[in-house]
Amino acid sequence: MFYSITGNVVFTGENALALDCNGVAFYLNTTANTLRKCSPAGESMTVYTYLSVREDALDLFGFADKTELDCFKMLIGVSGVGPKAALAVLSALTPEQLAVAIAGDDSRAITAAQGVGAKIANRIVLELKGKTDMFAGSYEAAENIAAVKKSKVSYAGEDAVNALVMLGYSRSEAGIAVGKLDGNLSTEEMIKKALASLAKKL
Repeated sequence: MFYSITGNVVFTGENALALDCNGVAFYLNTTANTLRKCSPAGESMTVYTYLSVREDALDLFGFADKTELDCFKMLIGVSGVGPKAALAVLSALTPEQLAVAIAGDDSRAITAAQGVGAKIANRIVLELKGKTDMFAGSYEAAENIAAVKKSKVSYAGEDAVNALVMLGYSRSEAGIAVGKLDGNLSTEEMIKKALASLAKKL
């Protein structure tokens, strides 16, 4: 019903904002990422919307860009993931970060979202595998997705990633570091070089 809404910001709160459109204020459920991009009170803003229709409620959701809206729609298409959980995921991770996490089987990164447990996170990774690469809007994100995929091509790469996870790195961090290395290296060499690379980012 609504594609987008443009109006003046009259309210912002936890996971919500309201836009005044010619005297009518629309209350929109949203993410922390959209709120960070929100215009100051009194200034105009455009949000892309999704209307959730239930027997007992009509809930309007708004996002600062269409990429986040498309990612939200994809998330609520996952079995067991409702709008509230999808908002939580997109408050903890940007669409780009979620795409990297899914490509790298990093369900733990998704559990950083409030109220999202391991079972739901694993289901998101399983059902959206290969479907979220489109959200890699930057060269860095596309490069990271390619790297985590490459890290799983060889046994040496997988073993190196697992070893780095045991050392406390996230699966996404480990996959990116290992995937950017020469795939012909031994597991030990990959671990050593990946650790050196990760240490430079600290």
